[in-house]
Amino acid sequence: MIRITINGKVTQASEGETLLKVIRREGIDIPALCHHEAVEPYGACRLCMVEITKEEWNGWSKYVTSCLYPVEPGLIVKTHSTKVIEMRKTIVDLYLARHPNCAEIQQLADEYGVTKTSYQTVVDGDNCILCGICTRICDEMGFHAISMVGRGHGKVVAPPLDEAPANCTGCLACAQNCPTHFIEFEDKGNSRTIWGKKFEMITCEKCGKTTITKEFADYLAEHRELPREYFNICDECHRRSTALDMGRIASWSKEVK
Repeated sequence: MIRITINGKVTQASEGETLLKVIRREGIDIPALCHHEAVEPYGACRLCMVEITKEEWNGWSKYVTSCLYPVEPGLIVKTHSTKVIEMRKTIVDLYLARHPNCAEIQQLADEYGVTKTSYQTVVDGDNCILCGICTRICDEMGFHAISMVGRGHGKVVAPPLDEAPANCTGCLACAQNCPTHFIEFEDKGNSRTIWGKKFEMITCEKCGKTTITKEFADYLAEHRELPREYFNICDECHRRSTALDMGRIASWSKEVK
């Protein structure tokens, strides 16, 4: 185990853990909009930056993104020092200029006392903060249906050639994990539309509720070794059926005794 100090409290961490993981385990709240436990750290938003030093550094310190920085013996970490707060405020200020209508950015701005951006506002700025969670999750699942396209201010998340992506299965992993709810989709009747592509939904044979797309069910059946017919029943009905089976088993056990 590795001993580090966070905000004056000595705590233990395991080799290979990141500072952010330990900080959150200690119940300390710091923003990290680009972080998601399902994918590797990315360090895009820079909001999780903290101040670190060591006794042998003789007062010298530096600022690191905690989601990427691994724990080291003797680290002394400050998550809310004056300089760290000022750096976060500057980052939030920049986000507010580019995404003035984003509720999540507005909330962060309120928390850090940024009442108005100091920079030129992108009036029609969208809610995509380029955190990369959507593209990383899509890649992790093996679809590679969307990616970062362009550079600088023109950088966006988009499918290849900005057309309906052939590899998309309509799983919604991108939309449901987007921290700013930028990615739009529509479920209407027995169909789903996302990234300009329309999918047919599976209808539960027991309750009639739509579940997942047929493309996603086919993918899971092929790559996760699940029987294709499993997806003909929704999760809720599966749980209800399991509960009834367990109830019958419990009743039978009592009769045997």
